Amino acid sequence: DINHLNKHAAVFIISCSISLVSASGPRSVLQFPPWPCSSSSSNPPSHFCGIYIHVKLHTYIVTYSDLRFASCLVAYALITDYFLKVEEAPYTRLCSTKNIMTINGNFPGETLHVHRGDTLIVHVVNRSPHNITIHWHGVNQPRYPWADGPEYITQCPIQPGGGKFSQKVIFTTEEGTLWWHAHSEWTRATVYGAIIVYPKKGHAYPFPKPHADLPIIFGEWWKQDIFELFDDFRRSGGDPLVSHAITINGQPGDRYNCSGQDMFKLAVDQGKTYLLRLINAAMQDILFFSIAGHQLTVVGTDGTYTKPFKSDYITISPGQTIDVLLRADHPIAASYYMAAKFYSSARAAVNLNTTTALLHYTTNNTTTTPTAVSLSATADTNASVAFTARFRSLADKKHPVDVPQKADTNLYFTLSMNAVPCPAGATCAGPNGARLAASVNNVSLVLPTSMDVLGAYYRGIGGVYGDDFPSNPPVSFDFTNLTIPAVYRTPATGNQVRMLEYNSSVELVFQGTNLLGGVDHPMHLHGTNFYVVGWGFGNFDRAKDANKTYNLVDPPFQNTIAVPRNGWVAVRFKATNPGVWFMHCHLERHASWGMGMTFIVKNGKGPNDKMLPPPSDMPPC
Repeated sequence: DINHLNKHAAVFIISCSISLVSASGPRSVLQFPPWPCSSSSSNPPSHFCGIYIHVKLHTYIVTYSDLRFASCLVAYALITDYFLKVEEAPYTRLCSTKNIMTINGNFPGETLHVHRGDTLIVHVVNRSPHNITIHWHGVNQPRYPWADGPEYITQCPIQPGGGKFSQKVIFTTEEGTLWWHAHSEWTRATVYGAIIVYPKKGHAYPFPKPHADLPIIFGEWWKQDIFELFDDFRRSGGDPLVSHAITINGQPGDRYNCSGQDMFKLAVDQGKTYLLRLINAAMQDILFFSIAGHQLTVVGTDGTYTKPFKSDYITISPGQTIDVLLRADHPIAASYYMAAKFYSSARAAVNLNTTTALLHYTTNNTTTTPTAVSLSATADTNASVAFTARFRSLADKKHPVDVPQKADTNLYFTLSMNAVPCPAGATCAGPNGARLAASVNNVSLVLPTSMDVLGAYYRGIGGVYGDDFPSNPPVSFDFTNLTIPAVYRTPATGNQVRMLEYNSSVELVFQGTNLLGGVDHPMHLHGTNFYVVGWGFGNFDRAKDANKTYNLVDPPFQNTIAVPRNGWVAVRFKATNPGVWFMHCHLERHASWGMGMTFIVKNGKGPNDKMLPPPSDMPPC
């Protein structure tokens, strides 16, 4: 169908030929099979040998009326080109103006729209004065980790002053809401945006089609320059400065100074249903969210659908997305606050303010005071875990689950806050004059700086990483005891990876510890979703917990899960995506302190079970 082709580019899944024809005659004729595996001046570039051909229509200067293709065309998916320019721009919040990093001058960044199974080619050019990488959060990138984005894990940063990288973003089974964000130091504080993945054309939502849908993105705002803030944080060895405001779609709301006029407003028609795509892009904390007087129906999370359930509030972790249906069924003579606040089970310093937005009905011209919203207490752990525990996969014929019933690779990872000695002659702001750190299985990650892990693995270059990340804690103790000896506080440091055999069934148990008081940890895995099969408080006991509490029927399929303070979460996944994949806490301070590690999924035996080669424009190190 010519009408469905994007004006920039299209993918064709074909079995014989494509012709590009203009008034002067054929521009190129492609015959398949055999399939071309390299690019030339007479053939469009082949991005997937034997499967997809990316035809850049603007490069070949053809129009819809010029495009012809043979009747043996069997299917197509869309490739869309996006152009993202990283640049600084002045923004005013909380009565003051500062320069921030943006995409195309926008904050938040633009929303990317795709259908299930599409591919994006995102052309990133860095006109800012800082390094940057971009990560496509929740996009599994099958066999293609090269465009995944984490700095010094899968690539070196796109350098300032005009550095470029065209990233291929491959969507397969994802459907719902995902997001993109910077993945270098703390640049994601202002560089982020939504990804909306619609069902394939001709397919429907598993719920009645909403009247409209829109992203609701939570973030944080500091009055200080984010790079100065980051440098001070790393220099001091202590906790970072708490943000000055939470934001909804970039705006703090009317409880903050100089912020009421620009508060985000949502206009709705009475009787209609709206799909709100919630994204927590905040840097440091889990959030509670609610809309005054309105129940929300949860229908999805992390690019997958869930069994619907109603709730008066939402708990959403940094990195997580949640799709909710809002029924506009309240009196039109009133307006209603939408509000979010931080949840923190242990953090002493936290932003206690509430961000607000406004829901109003389109026929309401009154200026009445908005209906107030009630939110859970900041440290209400029961409210947080009770909400998260309600998620279940849809698990129907059109949306089946494939939960590994048994695992052949069992991993037990502790998540700890740590302290390391202050360097001689320095003053450090951590506990007892030490520097704060964080670890997975008592290994605090130190990123390489001369080469990324993926490049070293692909080219067989040694000295960049080790391959002996521990499958279990090196030392076992009562991880959640209220009093843990100080001897356990100091972690090892390094850059170790855990190798996984292709097609292995993995069970990974995250175990929170009470070292330095403990806290919640929203853990995010790149390259694959996982089934959240169980959770609990205290120390994980396989004999008791796995046999009695696991859900192997319809567990939620997520890429980010909050491990509760002094608790555990068990996840399972199939290692079917060969490549190098980062895993880390999505609280930015914890990731900066070293709470992360890398999986390398080995190649399989078949031709479609191997990692694809790198693009030609990988950023240099």
